[in-house]
Amino acid sequence: MKMHKRAMLLKYLTVSLFFVQTLAVAQPTQEGVVVDKIIAKVDDYIVLKSDLERAYLDYLANGRPRSDQAKCQILESLVVNKMLMAKAEIDSVEVSDAEVNGNVDRRIQQIIQGFGGSVQELEQQYGKSMEQIKEEIFDAVKEQMLIQRMQNELTSKMEVSPAEVKKFFKKIPTDSLPYFSTEVKVAQIVVEPKANAGQKEAVRRLMLDMREQILNGTASFAGLARRYSEDGSAAQGGDLPFYRRGEVDPAFEASAMTLAEGELSMPVESQFGFHLIELISRRGNTFKTRHILMIPKPDQSDFTRTANFLDSLRNKILADSLTFQAAAKDHSDDQFTSSNGGFFANDQTGSLSVSVESLPPDIFFAIDTMDIGRISRPMRFQQEDGKYAYRILYFKDKTPPHLANLDDDYQKIATAALNSKKNKRLNEWFNEAIEGIFVEIDPEYQECNLLKQ
Repeated sequence: MKMHKRAMLLKYLTVSLFFVQTLAVAQPTQEGVVVDKIIAKVDDYIVLKSDLERAYLDYLANGRPRSDQAKCQILESLVVNKMLMAKAEIDSVEVSDAEVNGNVDRRIQQIIQGFGGSVQELEQQYGKSMEQIKEEIFDAVKEQMLIQRMQNELTSKMEVSPAEVKKFFKKIPTDSLPYFSTEVKVAQIVVEPKANAGQKEAVRRLMLDMREQILNGTASFAGLARRYSEDGSAAQGGDLPFYRRGEVDPAFEASAMTLAEGELSMPVESQFGFHLIELISRRGNTFKTRHILMIPKPDQSDFTRTANFLDSLRNKILADSLTFQAAAKDHSDDQFTSSNGGFFANDQTGSLSVSVESLPPDIFFAIDTMDIGRISRPMRFQQEDGKYAYRILYFKDKTPPHLANLDDDYQKIATAALNSKKNKRLNEWFNEAIEGIFVEIDPEYQECNLLKQ
């Protein structure tokens, strides 16, 4: 289990196509410590030998064979990334700290979910506090976002015509055509039971009691936060970092900004639950707080009401008074599928046809008993965060295993054609940009011919 979770952590902390950015740059060996060195300079940016070695190890960890050519390609990718960073600086392309912090927080929340919601286990496995982890990946995430933004500047307006897609497909040798396994089009509507007014009132009263304990000195804020708070900050006694206006839930921010330093709020309801907030400090447009978060839990009546609601949606869809896609967009609580009308999508191509292997096991087994075109009755299931919800499934279509062809796989082929076109543009940009950007490669890697145009 530890190895599995460690791999999951590395997966979510990965911030480029080829490597996990870390702060350590010296690697111990039997002879002692290998001193790291700069192997490439791109204006004021550098690539370290440790960057390349970690990227290459990541490449090998995915089951690929050892290859000097692959190492050269990885080094080229690292150099191009630094060139994009340098070009972003020249063109004043920026990513705000607020955007980076939001991205970091999303990554951290994904990691915490992978550890069963346990911040303590995450910190123990990684050997650092939550704040240290966030600080460690901040610069790497910012670099990744800047690189992506520059790539978008160069390629975002590019498209491929049907003629280009057909031409691209015809160039693929017959014996190199990919073989696709069984694919399906499946949509879902997920509704999470919401706690009723009675459950909310019980939480609010408990928080009022906590507030009274803190004010009269019979309990400490940090102690109550560690014991009761249902937020990742619990381990730090509820401490949160500095936030700018607009970076947190509006109800939370509105309450925090009306407090004097050291003052406690009344219970505040946000989209996440109820908060007890203490303002620690305010600096201009930023503020630092600590909080206790408690989430009202739905009872059996809430679950029954949710199942009945989904059943009524299903009946409307079956009666053709409502489409599944419209119902998903308006009512589904699953943010990853609701924007697609409830449909699961291929991460790489955006296609609504997905391999059965990529589906969650419970959905795979559910559609295995369904006929194409059917909509299931409401099913209760456990989400990744451990909470229970209900969903209905729509099994729209199924494609048997087959060699790639334009009729069944147009979207995948179009995506591959577009990526090929974008890569060609980036290569052209590389050859153009290298004229105006200082690039120096260590002689040890001269056989890679990175500067050869």
